[in-house]
Amino acid sequence: MKVTAKKNEQVANMIFGSIYPHYLSRIEKNGRTKEELNQVIEWLTGYNEKKLQELIDNNITFNTFFKQAKIHPNAHLIRGVVCGYRIEEIEDEFETYKRCRQMEKLIDELAKGRKMEKILRKEK
Repeated sequence: MKVTAKKNEQVANMIFGSIYPHYLSRIEKNGRTKEELNQVIEWLTGYNEKKLQELIDNNITFNTFFKQAKIHPNAHLIRGVVCGYRIEEIEDEFETYKRCRQMEKLIDELAKGRKMEKILRKEK
């Protein structure tokens, strides 16, 4: 599927703090912890737990969330399909949407029981 400007804008304007509890619920149902979720988000964005909570409390949009983030240099290694979109094929002009899908891919892997060292990509 192709990302549209409208879809990118919809995701960009969503409040991160309103989605975070869904991420947490999903991974906890599968026996993972909030600490593991935060570790995955910190790897991708550079936000520690304190900063993450501050962003949630301040109702930051996904656009702001990713614009302020220090994206991990190995984020380009996150590949695959999330919600029908192949991450590596999402155009650079839709950066917020792409980052959101990358984070969702990591959270999917966490929920599915993948080992943390595999989730947190390293160059080979």
